[in-house]
Amino acid sequence: MSKKWLNLILMASVMVVFVFSACGKKSPTKSNPPEPTWTTYNTSNSGLACNSVRVIVIDASGNKWFGTSGGVSKFDGTNWTNYDTLNSGLPHNTVWVITIDTSGNKWFGTPVGVIKFDGANWTTYDTSNSGLANNQVYAIAIDAFGNKWFGTASCGVCKFDGTNWTAYNTSNSGLVNNYIYSLAIDASGNKWFGTSGGVSKFDGTNWTTYDTSNSGLANNSVFSIAIDVSDNKWFVTEGRGISVFDGTNWTTYDPSNSGLPTTYVNTIAIDAAGNKWFGTYGVGVIKFDDTNWTTYNSSNSGLIGDYVYAIAIDTSSNKWFGTPFGVSEFHE
Repeated sequence: MSKKWLNLILMASVMVVFVFSACGKKSPTKSNPPEPTWTTYNTSNSGLACNSVRVIVIDASGNKWFGTSGGVSKFDGTNWTNYDTLNSGLPHNTVWVITIDTSGNKWFGTPVGVIKFDGANWTTYDTSNSGLANNQVYAIAIDAFGNKWFGTASCGVCKFDGTNWTAYNTSNSGLVNNYIYSLAIDASGNKWFGTSGGVSKFDGTNWTTYDTSNSGLANNSVFSIAIDVSDNKWFVTEGRGISVFDGTNWTTYDPSNSGLPTTYVNTIAIDAAGNKWFGTYGVGVIKFDDTNWTTYNSSNSGLIGDYVYAIAIDTSSNKWFGTPFGVSEFHE
């Protein structure tokens, strides 16, 4: 056999092997997307300070910050850094809320006041050294002017402009209730306060209250607020499901009229595609794409626990879920 024919036969054999190999393992395509993956981080397999994760935020560099019952953990994708009462200026290990300002400062809401961390220095604001009305801070938001808004337990809302403090409560304003669970600011700069007595909207001058007596709000206790790209407000209520307000009309989702499997929802996050993600008490995470409802729990997915306190979504659209048992990362 000539050398030319031998080379042709060898080339044909290689082509056959390649074709069969390609057919045996499909490459991801639009019709055949990659399989979803779950990754769990807890105290046994990572540097997470404590398994009980109450809040997750992601900074401009992609670092994940976890507020736990045992301090704050920062994760850069490889390394973990923990901050607690023993190794930092954090005065209390329980952190309920974290917000990051445009300068990259982290603001932590704790049972003993608000703590600012600039990456090197820690500053505590409490009732003894500032105009903060109550040391228990459950909600923090920062407006377009850099003002910090702190929602407290039993003493209303405090605004801090970096120098001056202003308190808003039921005695001196139109705030409906002094117990603040949640806080959000819309594109027009209106502040929305979720309280144990309804929702109060503040436009800087006027106050408007929405409760079960004058609106379609399902329950007066509002645990979480999110605002979508269409300016709809999503209110997570205590034991009554989710109420949505488009500025005129109200819609409530609960198990009787939707695929939401429980009325006990704790938190909400909205991804870049507009999907709503709900963390629940006991039934895992619910995804709503405005048509379909999908449940992820510890039985049908890699979610570490079915009680979900916190949700954050990174720039790669990975979802991070905080639970009493650690953190689960979901890559769809």
